[in-house]
Amino acid sequence: MEAYLCGPALTCDHLRHGGERLAPEDIDRRASAGDALCEASMQRYERRLGRALASVINLLDPQVIVLGGGLSKLERLYRNLPAACNEHVFSDVFVNLIRPPAHGDSSGVRGAARLWN
Repeated sequence: MEAYLCGPALTCDHLRHGGERLAPEDIDRRASAGDALCEASMQRYERRLGRALASVINLLDPQVIVLGGGLSKLERLYRNLPAACNEHVFSDVFVNLIRPPAHGDSSGVRGAARLWN
């Protein structure tokens, strides 16, 4: 999943479909400003992430999913992912919460480091 859902994957997808190499934050910013190619790239990303998270939801049924990494800073994900997941979950209603990390995009690394203490 990492190969398709990380920041560099979003950049490569946009390059492939939009013809321009942009950082994920720039793709998001330009999508918000009305750039149709950037919006299409973000929607493709959200569909892929929604499908991947739905697999986790179908297997584990977590109450909360906390996104991590640099893309967890993109606010639109928290608005759009419930609908993207809902298409692929086995339940009739999507009730799982999707939240940003409480300690920023490095929360996962901080948690892993804490295991060694």
